[in-house]
Amino acid sequence: MPQIPEKIHELTVGQLAARSGAAVSALHFYEAKGLISSRRTPGNQRRYCRDTLRRVAFIRAAQRVGIPLATIREALARLPEERTPTREDWARLSEAWRSELDERIKQLNRLRDHLTDCIGCGCLSLSTCVLSNPDDVFGERLVGSRLMAERARQEED
Repeated sequence: MPQIPEKIHELTVGQLAARSGAAVSALHFYEAKGLISSRRTPGNQRRYCRDTLRRVAFIRAAQRVGIPLATIREALARLPEERTPTREDWARLSEAWRSELDERIKQLNRLRDHLTDCIGCGCLSLSTCVLSNPDDVFGERLVGSRLMAERARQEED
């Protein structure tokens, strides 16, 4: 991995990609989504502050645990632009995500535990189908297959 001298305070997109492990296209995507920012040189080349390395690491770590990009953007917006996110920043922001992750884990465990109960037909006529009809939501409104009927009504409108 190429080392960047301390006296260099800005990185090219290639240097940022090499150091962060993120593809150049991913960095462009993060920038388009407002997760990171760059300045443009007179030749219209991107230049990133060194602290962008930590921001990219923050984004990738959050993505690995399933945090949506919109939530990551909101979290990064609460951090000062002019400094590198710290361990304390990560601890504070990730704590807010803990209950969301716990709920997802609970749902995934439930899906896994009931996967063999599903026949995968999507008929929704089963009293409880964890995959197509969790908690029999549709059963509270009508009987029989409703998903196809609801789609047909939406297409008519």
